[in-house]
Amino acid sequence: MQRKHNKAIVPAAKMLRKNMTKEEKHLWYDFLRTYQVRFSRQKVLGKYIADFYSAEAKLVIELDGSQHYTDEEQICDEIRTAFLEGYGLKVIRIPNSEIHSNFEGVCEYIDTVVKQSLSQLR
Repeated sequence: MQRKHNKAIVPAAKMLRKNMTKEEKHLWYDFLRTYQVRFSRQKVLGKYIADFYSAEAKLVIELDGSQHYTDEEQICDEIRTAFLEGYGLKVIRIPNSEIHSNFEGVCEYIDTVVKQSLSQLR
């Protein structure tokens, strides 16, 4: 298994942090930034950069735009998810369309997943 931190892609993570999508900004500034469990943005995990990551909850949140729904991208996402699960992390994928149409429901879902994860870890 590859080391969890990969210095080679830190500059890319910093660039992504500065240039978040509008959906990432919405979730970060309107929910995760002040959430009771700490999350990081664009966190380097092995050879990937996770959109949002909580070490405490062992959780990765990925926001998926329309490009993630091609056959090729779905295969890449499955490989990425399996890689991250290899670190003992749970990965949840949320379509960008849900951020727009059901933001409150997305926040409730994340809250539920975090609480379930924390209860299993304790």
